[in-house]
Parts: sequence; C-alpha cells; structure tokens
Amino acid sequence: MVRLGFIIGFIALVGVLLSGLAAYRVHDQELTIDGIALARAIDVHASLVQDRLTERELLARVASGLFRTPAVIRANMLEPLRSSIYAFKTDFVVAGWVARLKPNELDIARGELLSAGFSNPTIRNYDDKPLDPTSLNRPIDVLMDVEPRNAETRAFPGRAFDQQPVIGPMLTQAMAAGKPVASDPTPLLRPNGPIGLVLAAPVVPPLASAPAGFVTFSYELAPLMLANDDLSLFSVVLKDPRSGDGELVANDQGAVTSRKVASDAPPPSATRTVTFGNRDWSLGYYAKTNAIRRAEQTAAIVAAIGLSLTGIVCGLFGYVAYNNLRLSREIQVRIGFERRLTAVIDELNHRVKNILAVIQSIVTRTLRHGSDIDVARELLIGRIHAMSNVVSLLSESQWQGVKLKGLFEARAIPHADRIAVSGPDVAVSARAAQSLSLLLFELASHSDEGLSLVGKHPHITVTWEVTGEGPDMTFHFRWEEFNTSEATRRPDSDFGVILLDRVAPEALGGTSKRYFTEASYVYELIAPMVTVVDMSERDRTEQISAPVR
Repeated sequence: MVRLGFIIGFIALVGVLLSGLAAYRVHDQELTIDGIALARAIDVHASLVQDRLTERELLARVASGLFRTPAVIRANMLEPLRSSIYAFKTDFVVAGWVARLKPNELDIARGELLSAGFSNPTIRNYDDKPLDPTSLNRPIDVLMDVEPRNAETRAFPGRAFDQQPVIGPMLTQAMAAGKPVASDPTPLLRPNGPIGLVLAAPVVPPLASAPAGFVTFSYELAPLMLANDDLSLFSVVLKDPRSGDGELVANDQGAVTSRKVASDAPPPSATRTVTFGNRDWSLGYYAKTNAIRRAEQTAAIVAAIGLSLTGIVCGLFGYVAYNNLRLSREIQVRIGFERRLTAVIDELNHRVKNILAVIQSIVTRTLRHGSDIDVARELLIGRIHAMSNVVSLLSESQWQGVKLKGLFEARAIPHADRIAVSGPDVAVSARAAQSLSLLLFELASHSDEGLSLVGKHPHITVTWEVTGEGPDMTFHFRWEEFNTSEATRRPDSDFGVILLDRVAPEALGGTSKRYFTEASYVYELIAPMVTVVDMSERDRTEQISAPVR
C-alpha cells in the first residue's frame, strides 16, 4: 500500500507539474498569437489608410495640374475636371475652385457667378455676412465653383475664406508651400455637419510665380479612417501630433466625435503615423479584447484538463506522446518555413534588382539630353505603367509566369481597343513578360501619329504561334499596323529602337525585324520557346510557392 501510495503520489505530482507547464505554455502562446494578429491587422489598416490618403492627395495634384487657362475668374473652372475627379472614386464630399481675386475683380466675379446660375452671386464673407469691397487692400480667396452642384452646394460660391478660422490658414500655408496642404478637422457643409478635412492644392498658371487659386477637396474623416466595426480587433482614433489632449474617434455608423484624453487613461495598444497634405497624422489603436485575461482563462482550462488526466495512467502517457509529436512537428515546420523564407528573400532580392535595373535603363533612355520634356514624361509614365502592370500580373501568379493575352490589357497599352489579338494563350516567363510588355507599349505608343493624315484609325493585328516539337519549338510573334506608312507613323524613339532591335530579341534569345509594306508597318520576333517559357525559372518559383510540409 505504501509503495502504491508513493507511486500514485509521484504520478499525481508529475501530472500537476505537467499541467502547470502546459498552462504556462498555452498562456504564452495565446499572448504571442494575439499580439501578432493585432500587430498585423494594425499594419494592414494603417497601410490601407495611407493608400487612401495618397490617392486623395494625388487627385488634388492631378486636378491642379490640369488647369492651363490664364483666365481664372470663371464659375465653371471644374468643368474640364469632372470626368477626371470622378474617375478616381475617392468619395469626396465637395470639390471647389477657390480663386485669388483682387479688389477690382470682385464685380467681374459676381457677374460670372450670376451667369452660372448660383443662388447667391454676391461676394461675401465665409459666414454669409456682407463684405465691404472698399475695405480691401489685398487679394482675397473666393469660392467660384463647386462639384457636385446641388441645392445645398449652390449657395456656397461667392464666399471668401480669408477670415475662416480653419480654411483661411490652410490656404495661406498651401500658397507658401506650393503643394497640397490639409486643414485641421472641421465640420463640412454646415456648422453641425460631418467632421472632415479639406485638402487644398495651389494652381500656378504658366509663366506665373504665385498661385492664381486653389483646387479643394473635402473628405469625411470616417471613410478616411476606415471606420470601426464590430468584427475588428481594435478601435481607431485620429489625432494631430501637435495636440496632446484631444483625439477624434469614428464609430461603426460613421459618426466622428471628439473626446479629451484623460491623464490617467491607458495608452493605445499601438500607434502609426500617416502623411496627408504635407503633414503627419497619428492613428491610435485600442484593442477591443483583453488578451491577458483571455490567455489566463485558456491556461486555466488547460490546467484543469491536465489535472483531471493525472489519475489515468494511459491517458497521461498518451498526452505526453502526443505533446512530443506535436512539438517535433512544430520544429520541422519552423525549419521548413525558415528555409522557404530564405529562398523567398533571395528571390525577392533578385526580382527587385532586376526591376530597378530595367527602370533605371528606362529613365536614362527616356530622359536623355535634348529630349522634349512633355513627350518624355508621357513615355516615361507609360513605360513605368507597363512595367507596373506586368509586375502586378507576375505577383498574382507568384512569379510563375503570365498568360500572354494578359499583357494586352487596356490599362497598360495605348489604343488597346484597336488591337485584334490571336494566338495560343501560352504562359511566358517573368523575364519574357517584362520584355514583351515594354515591347508592346513601345509599338502601341507609336501607332497613332498618322491619324490626322490618313483620315482613319490604323487597325492593328497581333498574332503569334508556336511551331515545332520538343526542344525545337519556336515562338513566332508578328505585329502589323494597317492604314499607316513610313510617312505617317511616328518614328520609333532611340529607346524603342534599342528595345525592338536588340534588348527584346536578346532577352528571348531570338531575332527581330521591322519593315513597311505598301499598306502597313510590321514587326516580327522569332525566339526559341525554351527561353520564352524558361522552365528553370518556373521550377524555382514553384518550389518557393509550394506549401510548407
């Protein structure tokens, strides 16, 4: 009996120790997993918020850059921008044109507002109080146009914002900085309206040194902050780093409210900084669940289960065996994951260096000495856009190649709607896809020069085929532009000639030629299929994308 009691006591002691160890380990793992999940969710959220802010600032820059007319005292300045600003789909509340008017220009501005049909064409203060023109001795900022035009916004034009406590200083700062600037949070549309930000981009006419006015966009804070919902792991607050005792929080209904931060209030779980309007804003994240309490509850449950199993010898041995097996599998998975991570980093370094080298070559060739800056800018943007498109396609396929027909998307090739494509939908390698994407852009970007001369659109046909079998398979590519000739087609640029005649053929290990027929321009490329597909590269990327076992 004594020996049996000793054995039972020893087993009970071992069971208690193992249960406590398991509870500690589960507690530690729960804290780690919760921390990783929260940090990852916060990083994704902050990245999405920054992307939204960048899109809106880009819209302001694009809109300000589209102004070319020297006459800015007009009530329809946003007319040529309507299709552009709606194409961005950035859910702005109101877009406006604010002109800097001299005192002697106020009567002209009033006439413009009256002819445009706005409900109150009088030039007045921001709070609709009368403005005495004789008291003005310097230019003032007057709202001359709004978008959208509805019953509420038609009453806004004619207001001067110089004395407005939030928008006035923002316009002054934007004029001094010469780039888009965001205002402090302020009610939009009306004094009790939704809280939001106003972004102003100065517009400088050609040959002018000072802005002639500003393009403004107002946005509600809730959509910018990606307002909270019941399923998120955290609540989000926005605060200006210059203010230490106040913050703005949006609920899941999209209502934004301001609240004071108590001195003894717990700090946010994490903070991230986002940039908008030449300023830094701080996002604070408060976790909705108590990770420590949940980990303690989970650990307590594990401990209770462990203690209940101490009286069952077979169950105890089974538990120990299972735990050892699980630990061994975790170690194997971790080793496999580290090996795969090393391979992915090496592959990423290779891809990034390759892409940077291609972009450096594009920029150097495009912006060569003596080139027309407007043409060079359009070509540079188009070439980099083509590279961006193929990188997106490669990323979606985990760098295992791209379907050739996917390179003819309208977002990457000019005049894609006029191109008739036919051929087997083969998957080309990453290197071949990059070369073919740039090649297609160069061919398409030079196919529209003769439209005004020949009186009709050139029709483009692209065909390719694969001939032969086994290692002798050959890729034949043909580009033909009809209704064009050497006299009407824009000559290929230096970069284009090098790309068409040397870079693309060498990248694919083949040959190319271009020539004019009686009614068309033809470019042909012939290359071995083994270089177009590049099986060694595909095998390498398939190993990286294979699941860890």
